[in-house]
Amino acid sequence: MLVPQQFVGQFRRKRLLIALAIASLVLVLTLTFRYVEEKSRIEQQSLNFATRAIERFDRMFSPLDVSANNTLGLVGVPCAQVRYPLIEKIASLQTVRTVLLVQDDTLYCSSIFGPLNLSFSQTYPELALNNQRMMLVTDNDLLKGSPVLLLWTPKSLNNHEGLLQVINIELMTNYLLEPQLPWVERAIFNVGGQSLEYGNPLIEHTVPADDEVAYDQASLRYPFSITLYGPSPARLALNTLPSQLPLALMLSLLMGYMVWLATANRMSLSWQISYGIAANEFMVYCQPLINAQNGECDGMELLLRWHNQRQGWIAPDVFIPLAERQNLIAPLTRFVLAKVVHELPNLPQCPSFHIAINVAASHFRDRAIVDDLQTIWWPANPLPKLVVELTERDALPVIDQSVVAQLHEIGVRLAIDDFGTGHSSLAYLKDLKPDVLKIDKIFTAAIGTDAINATVTDMVISLAQRLNISLVAEGVETAEQAHYLRERGVDHLQGYFYARPMPIEDFPLWLERHQGELSA
Repeated sequence: MLVPQQFVGQFRRKRLLIALAIASLVLVLTLTFRYVEEKSRIEQQSLNFATRAIERFDRMFSPLDVSANNTLGLVGVPCAQVRYPLIEKIASLQTVRTVLLVQDDTLYCSSIFGPLNLSFSQTYPELALNNQRMMLVTDNDLLKGSPVLLLWTPKSLNNHEGLLQVINIELMTNYLLEPQLPWVERAIFNVGGQSLEYGNPLIEHTVPADDEVAYDQASLRYPFSITLYGPSPARLALNTLPSQLPLALMLSLLMGYMVWLATANRMSLSWQISYGIAANEFMVYCQPLINAQNGECDGMELLLRWHNQRQGWIAPDVFIPLAERQNLIAPLTRFVLAKVVHELPNLPQCPSFHIAINVAASHFRDRAIVDDLQTIWWPANPLPKLVVELTERDALPVIDQSVVAQLHEIGVRLAIDDFGTGHSSLAYLKDLKPDVLKIDKIFTAAIGTDAINATVTDMVISLAQRLNISLVAEGVETAEQAHYLRERGVDHLQGYFYARPMPIEDFPLWLERHQGELSA
């Protein structure tokens, strides 16, 4: 796979990773939201159950409370006279099992058993002495062993007189506390530390199982509370997640697809290059051109470098072909022209110094390169000569050869870059009439090692000299190569043997140091 294709593949993989990451995040967030929502709903269901149970018990106790207050006038009346009115009261109050009257701390009358003579404070000290109004006890008189609730309504402040109602609490709990699965498994009625659980006739202390949680809610009107035991809302919510998975997957895939579409432009190379220009990610470098005869630097080639903040350094062999493919090479060339114009005051101010800039063949269409030079280059009144190096990644259309003639007319020299590779052919020499041929570095590297390529190098040199075309050899890295090319009449040398590419801002300092070395 070609390097540019690998780069495009990296962008696509990154887009895919971003889309998958967003889809996964949406999936997790959706399931999390549904989990939290379901957990909250279950908790609210339990609290609502407790609230409704409290309200129902309050409504059941309220008429009993009213009836007791209305009946307090019978306290002190002999039992024989009040027994039948008490029975009538019980008949109208279906939940009351019996009514007891208290006078002078003595239980003296029962609606069922008639006259009594029991000490109230000794029999029910919690009511008589501890000022409790309710009490859960086990019935030992009528339905032995069954739970009952005592509702005490005092007539005097010293609790020595009043009315005691014995309520069939088991009937009430079985009616009002039926659990609602799955969030409520057990429901308990609590009074004064005693508890009566739904479905259990025994009054005993209750505790939740290991995997249960408890909800407590107390009545604001009467001294009782409701306790609910049930599975953890977190566990119940987790159990519902499998049913939420299809919808969450559909939503996450839809969001991932939308992200994939949304990043098509932002993640594309065209967007990256456009953003890179605006964000000053591109930098103009230069590499000196050395006169092969006297060793002086009388020119430079402008090079473009890209430090992408998201990808790091991107090689020109990668982004230049892709920029040409996306029709973005012209903006990059304009960027280079603008940058060198800005640096002109720091460059040698003499006509013998020449500045070479790479221009793609596509930039020649519709006189675009001529228009750009007239807009950017010539208004700066430059003294150095400009050399346009025609890159050979695309063949130059015949119709654009008139643009080449216009460049010659306005004093711009034309060079064919990387001659001998790509689309270059001898027809270029005839049609374009270039001023400079640049020998590709693969031929320079073959000097002294590859007889075939060395022969091609000699043929290019001989052809250029016969046509009176200047020669520039690229990729000079050794003294042997420099000597070989110099001996065969190559005009200019360029390569690491003399200088590596450097930021254009560093060129004046390098030139000063180079001139000092020559004069030493």
